[in-house]
Amino acid sequence: MRPFTKKLVLENGKEFPGYGFVSSRNAVCELVFNTSMVGYQEIISDPTYTDQIVVMTYPLMGNYGFMDEDYESKFPSMGGMVVRECCDAPSNFRYTKSMNETFEELDIPAISGVDTRMITRIIRNEGTQRAAIVDYDMTHEEAMALIRTAEPKHNLLERVSCKKRWFSRTPNHKWDVVAVDCGIKYSFIRQLNAKGCNVTIVPYNSTAEEIMAFNPDGIFVSNGPGNPTDATVVSDIIKQLRGKLPIFGVGLGHQLIAMSYGANIAKMKFGHRGSNHPVKYLDNGKLEIVTQNHGYVIDEASLKGTPLNVTHRNLLDDTIAGVEVIEDKIFSVQYQPDCTPEASSTYLFDKFIKLMEEQKNA
Repeated sequence: MRPFTKKLVLENGKEFPGYGFVSSRNAVCELVFNTSMVGYQEIISDPTYTDQIVVMTYPLMGNYGFMDEDYESKFPSMGGMVVRECCDAPSNFRYTKSMNETFEELDIPAISGVDTRMITRIIRNEGTQRAAIVDYDMTHEEAMALIRTAEPKHNLLERVSCKKRWFSRTPNHKWDVVAVDCGIKYSFIRQLNAKGCNVTIVPYNSTAEEIMAFNPDGIFVSNGPGNPTDATVVSDIIKQLRGKLPIFGVGLGHQLIAMSYGANIAKMKFGHRGSNHPVKYLDNGKLEIVTQNHGYVIDEASLKGTPLNVTHRNLLDDTIAGVEVIEDKIFSVQYQPDCTPEASSTYLFDKFIKLMEEQKNA
């Protein structure tokens, strides 16, 4: 048996020895789990996972490698990853780097060879907690002190949002959309392009006047990391813009839209992260299996007195997965619409297009 090189230390004091991927850096972050069987490259590069250590419940990762075209952001900011087994000999004609090579290049701490089932059960039973990936020879006392003294992370949007506006154009476009970048995934931009939209991506703290200066047909409020209450600047912008033109939000954008109407946001025990969540569309009763990635949810009691109508529900715990205000042409979903042309959730983009068409023809 080869000697351990790294260990995962949880806030509750439990330790899990394993083998580090290349990066020698220590990490102290919030520990969460993801139940997806595939999509590890998209998870690693999704800005929503900024400063989070992600435990992958599926036991084998890295088996199809990493592809240059499939990243969701230019500068991945995940805090770390925990896997049962890392495959360093991918089988995929498209792959350009292995998981080890990718983590070395990105300098993201990671550990393999640990009991991910036990770690997941701890998170489910005790809730999300902080954890550290450290060198194996670090003492338990030193690791616990590192966790205790680590400063909580706030204002993550400043790190992941673009600093200046940029454009993503498509030939023969029909619509102009401004996307508020709270940590936007490239797949959302590609989906809007595929629907005939030229997209202008702007920083999260852009003013309503700056957004309207682009003369958009609609606004997209993106996914992103962190506590929604740290992003009130975005909910204030939404409050100023709602009713003026169609607005579509996903993930963090969904929560910020609800906040703009006075709803409250509650932190979940361990959140929803994975590509196998059942969601019911209340309008037609259809069931969708979707990807979710969030640790906060709209507090249903706070919807009383607001014009927000619930459109989707997560069938695992009955939490709100979608809301809308018809008269303001604004709607949002808590989950991440699967961004491929044939995916079932792309009807949400069609709904956004229809609202922009109605606005233009009004």
